Amino acid sequence: MPFSDAVSFRNGFVFLDIEVTPGSKIVQVPSGYNEWRKRIEVKLSENAQKGKANEQLLLEIANLFDISRTQVVLENGATNSKKTIRLEGISDEVVCQILEKSLKTVSGKN
Repeated sequence: MPFSDAVSFRNGFVFLDIEVTPGSKIVQVPSGYNEWRKRIEVKLSENAQKGKANEQLLLEIANLFDISRTQVVLENGATNSKKTIRLEGISDEVVCQILEKSLKTVSGKN
């Protein structure tokens, strides 16, 4: 699981290191994994203006993991393409299972 470098578990929370591409034609969460930056890649249709891309990111992450939007917190990187997201109320094992399945679908490997 190479993407596991982008997932950490601290103080009862799961943290995801994300790299966002705003203003894309499609929304794809996740869209891949950047091995060099050790970040999960995400494409968003909203532009990075007035927090719209950040809000879309948090909603899409909540949908991906089937948790409430209030359980997804932008920990840092509000004005940067590199962000850290905190997930509450979900285990790191479940997060890794969902990411593994989603990334296999993106790469075309079932």
